[in-house]
Amino acid sequence: MDSLINAVIYVFSFVAMLSILVFVHEWGHFIIARLNKVRVDVFSIGIGPEIWGRTDKKGTRWKISALPIGGYVKFFGDASAASTPDSDLDQMTAEEREVSFHHKKLYQRAAIVFAGPIANLVFAILILATFFYIYGQIDTPAIVSKVMPDSAAEAAGMEAGDVIVAVDGSKIKRFNDLRIEVLYSAGEGLDVDVLRKGRIVHLMLTPRLTKITRDGKPVLDDSGKPLELYQIGVQNIEKVVIRHHSPLSALWAGVVETRTIVVQSLRGIRQMIVGTRSVKELSGPIGIAKIAGESAKRGVDFWIRVMALVSISLGMINLFPIPLLDGGHLLYYGFEAVLGRKLSERTQEFGFRIGLVFILGLMLLASFNDILKFNW
Repeated sequence: MDSLINAVIYVFSFVAMLSILVFVHEWGHFIIARLNKVRVDVFSIGIGPEIWGRTDKKGTRWKISALPIGGYVKFFGDASAASTPDSDLDQMTAEEREVSFHHKKLYQRAAIVFAGPIANLVFAILILATFFYIYGQIDTPAIVSKVMPDSAAEAAGMEAGDVIVAVDGSKIKRFNDLRIEVLYSAGEGLDVDVLRKGRIVHLMLTPRLTKITRDGKPVLDDSGKPLELYQIGVQNIEKVVIRHHSPLSALWAGVVETRTIVVQSLRGIRQMIVGTRSVKELSGPIGIAKIAGESAKRGVDFWIRVMALVSISLGMINLFPIPLLDGGHLLYYGFEAVLGRKLSERTQEFGFRIGLVFILGLMLLASFNDILKFNW
């Protein structure tokens, strides 16, 4: 019975989270399209057969489709949900061209496409800003209280009382900023600036992969293996400070936090490409479903926080220059701006096929990782 309840929680929390994020993403496309006087034929949450729908006064069919694994908006002039041009574009009347997506100026089409990922990023910023405003933000000073013996920090010459001010040129304001830099280092050397007795001291240290223990016992990861994380071997026992925000400062804190997540995520992707981080860390729909379910068990607040992180990932990934994704369309528009004409339909179709193969390959790899990773 418990297994059935858990399954329901996982599925419901995942579908609810994905549906909200898809709605936000497609609403970004939708609202900018409307502002540019593009007719929107369909706004769908999910793909496949329609299970519910209604048509508004402007002719847009709002619907929920059977498979809750995505969604789309279909503009007038599109032949499909992928926004491929209709074959009848040249036969449109003047009135139809006025509301056709593919007859809009280049900057208008680019803005409409760009708006989807940006909506996800703005949505995450608003969630984080709301939590910072309501609950405050943890602001523990980046002070080294203790240097562990035989650690990377000790080997580099770090001392108790050092104040971490920068890592690889990035300013460090909180101890958690240092923790994030170390976790995402993948064992790469870090150039650390510390304030010691009124002067800046430069240190070079390399985080070490360390088995995590709690009460003398190893902490296990999702696959049941001992959890290992990169650490430098310092402790911070400073009093935790909760910094309260005004609405404007909370909004700015949300922007900064989102930027940090994007930068570190891109750093992790770069590390996978060059081979310093394993591609086994990639996670797909199964992993997201598990995270959504686990966060839902911890409460709505935690689930919403996780949704902000997933929204950032969705917005960021969709901007990658891969055909089929929004970034792929923007790439095509870049070629159009340079060449002074649209790429041929054959070239675009070839790109879409390559993009499809690439995305499906990543999905299979990520899903395979999830299956091996989790202790089912």
